[in-house]
Amino acid sequence: MSEHVRARLLAGNRAHVESRPAGYFDEVQEEQHPAAVSICCADSRVSQEGMFDVDGPGWLFTPSNIGNQAWDVVDGQKVVNGNLLYPIEYTGTRTIAVVGHTGCGAVTAAYHAGTGSSHSHPSGIAKWIDTLGSVVADGLEAVDTDADEATVVNRLVEYNVDRQVAFLQEAEAIPDDVSVYGFVYDLHGAYDGPRGRTYLVNDDGETDPAAVRAALDEGDEEYAQRLTS
Repeated sequence: MSEHVRARLLAGNRAHVESRPAGYFDEVQEEQHPAAVSICCADSRVSQEGMFDVDGPGWLFTPSNIGNQAWDVVDGQKVVNGNLLYPIEYTGTRTIAVVGHTGCGAVTAAYHAGTGSSHSHPSGIAKWIDTLGSVVADGLEAVDTDADEATVVNRLVEYNVDRQVAFLQEAEAIPDDVSVYGFVYDLHGAYDGPRGRTYLVNDDGETDPAAVRAALDEGDEEYAQRLTS
């Protein structure tokens, strides 16, 4: 089976190379100045370039990890994740998108840990589940949990996005002129709209959908929705 996957990878790259026009990399081959950095959940169903329809190199910087966490832990202290910080520090990027998604496995695992139904994970995974655990524990106090598990998890996904945005806004490493937006990518139709839409649940700290809606361009108002108040 692995040989078939290897062949698929090579075939995919061949198609990629053959579909690029001449000069495709010319503008970015020496340096990059991405307009935005998107910290997203490491999930095969969530394509960062795909969800924002990015079809060229150099526009979007795309780190990801388990649970779209904006931090890392160094010497016992939370610091801005270096993969996210790099374009802010070195390429002039001034827009951050924090992107969670419905049905997030990391949030689900942290939810199970917080409700006593968890199981052990390899240490490299457990690190990220553990750092997400305190967020979910606080979220269980803040969101309405009188619902089925899938609904509660999706509310916690929003809560996690809000916490990541707040962390970045408060971090000394992030300059004041950087804007931070929080999105939830809807795989499941949880927001009663088309699947694949990224809902703007946090507009640089503003979480009231009416206020977010008022700040958007005409025609974009449908993107300002939340599952939690």
